[in-house]
Amino acid sequence: MSNTVEFARMNGLGNKILVVDMRRRRDMVTPAAAIKLAGDAETAFDQIMAIHDPRADGTDAWIDILNCDGTRAQACGNGTRCVVQALASETGKKTFTFQTVAGILNAREHEDGLISVDMGRPVFAWDRIPLAEEFHDTSRIELQIGPIDNPVLHSPSVMSMGNPHAVFWVDRDPMDFDLHRFGPLLENHPMFPEKANITLAHVTSDSAMTTRTWERGAGLTLACGSAACSAAVSGARTGRTGRKVAVTVASSPNRGTLHIEWRERDDHVVMTGPAEWEWAGVLDPTTGAWQRQAENEAGAR
Repeated sequence: MSNTVEFARMNGLGNKILVVDMRRRRDMVTPAAAIKLAGDAETAFDQIMAIHDPRADGTDAWIDILNCDGTRAQACGNGTRCVVQALASETGKKTFTFQTVAGILNAREHEDGLISVDMGRPVFAWDRIPLAEEFHDTSRIELQIGPIDNPVLHSPSVMSMGNPHAVFWVDRDPMDFDLHRFGPLLENHPMFPEKANITLAHVTSDSAMTTRTWERGAGLTLACGSAACSAAVSGARTGRTGRKVAVTVASSPNRGTLHIEWRERDDHVVMTGPAEWEWAGVLDPTTGAWQRQAENEAGAR
């Protein structure tokens, strides 16, 4: 294989991530390459986190984020934790500042291996989420799925956490709902001109909830960091929880937990959780051809 770059297969609570090293290059991972990689069972992913040389002073890298359908995403909290772990292992640094299309993200690896990412301030204005209709109060909007007199899901809290989110409140385990059926309808609902991440959230105490997410551009996902942030913020915003929430991701392996704090002092949302390295390889960012570094004799896929 020629024109290759190194990548790592990682995960954040099961959220499948490919961290691709595009530093010292001017090209990008192409949508065609992303789609090819997503179609291979061994490299199937929720997001690609492509690390590029910094574009702004005071930052460590520019991060380009791709979904498995080849579209570009604005934010990925679980993926950002994976990038931090990869770069911390390479450099020995513990704190990082990244630039994305959604803005600047600051992150830190703690001594226990957990990683905190400052996801910035949530956005509630209807035209910045964005929504197709004006709503003065986006903590509860008029939107439902199912019979008009007995909807299955209704009245979501909506916001942007760098990307659009709709959080539907449910009264039992989110795994009990057919999100595989409802997710595509809601992601592509005319209310969301840029589509949306769809989350079901079950509040279990004033400091805990359980979630499950249909991710924009990726579908059903084992975990979504920005969705966990959005659910936690929406819980506090609607009086269901406080501003520090343990979010158990129902679909992640062993129901992993993210700790979310919506800080009062600056309104920033800080997410803390794990990242896990799985294996490494090389890939062609133009075509998506790849091979494991430890299995070079097997040849390109």
